Amino acid sequence: MTWAVGTGALLGLVVIASGIVTLRTGWIVPTARRHVTRPALHGLGALLTGSSVVLQGLFSFRIAPNVSWEVRFFGGNALLFGGLLLIALSQLLALPRNRDHTDPSGI
Repeated sequence: MTWAVGTGALLGLVVIASGIVTLRTGWIVPTARRHVTRPALHGLGALLTGSSVVLQGLFSFRIAPNVSWEVRFFGGNALLFGGLLLIALSQLLALPRNRDHTDPSGI
């Protein structure tokens, strides 16, 4: 069981690193590059999703302070679903239109 939690925490750290890189440079993983229209939302979503997984690992290994299971469950789910919502919004929200290019005739 500990190997599964440790692997999840390690993958959470990779997702956090990806979110930091996205926020700092705007670089997105090539598999998601075509779909993402808002890199900042994608980076914040990756940070929330990764931190949820890492925190669950820290609670499982008893590194973080011991809190009730309700706080771990609902807090972890709130972070996870909030991050997934931001990632979905980063792909669904259209880019803002430039008003200079909406009327090509110039009238």
